[in-house]
Amino acid sequence: MVIGAAPAPAPELEPLRHLPDRPLTAAELDALVGELTHRPEIAAAGAALSPAAGDRRWAHVHRDAHLDVWVIAWTAGSDTGWHDHDASAGAFSVVAGQVTERRPRLDGTHRVRTFASGGASFGPEHVHRISGDAPLSVSVHAYSPPLRRMGHYELGDDGTLRRLLVTYDDEP
Repeated sequence: MVIGAAPAPAPELEPLRHLPDRPLTAAELDALVGELTHRPEIAAAGAALSPAAGDRRWAHVHRDAHLDVWVIAWTAGSDTGWHDHDASAGAFSVVAGQVTERRPRLDGTHRVRTFASGGASFGPEHVHRISGDAPLSVSVHAYSPPLRRMGHYELGDDGTLRRLLVTYDDEP
């Protein structure tokens, strides 16, 4: 299990035996995180992470040849920054609290969706940022194929957008 920020105990996810032996589609990932949202070990993993104010922490609770599952605990104001998931499709669902997803648009009016329950699924081309909106929020995230790396975006001093490649367990 990989845990972001300072170590904290997080239970392993019960085996996921019902999954196909191939990469999952965005729709299948969406159904999976919807199911996982109701598992007590997901809520327990989120509670064990207890991030400091303005921070987020994550636990990597499942990985096999076709799937990664993460639990993320957010506090108000915590944020991923703009990123993509490289070659992986993904989905997330809110377990507790509230998160906001922003998708960039060239005209600067980003698409904004707030989730107090449920979530979203997306293909590998998806660029977004997610932020925590409540004192403590917990979400579950699944990626297929498993995350190996991600692209993080930043604006250079000259106004140029740059994509920085990071491995799946690097802190952006």
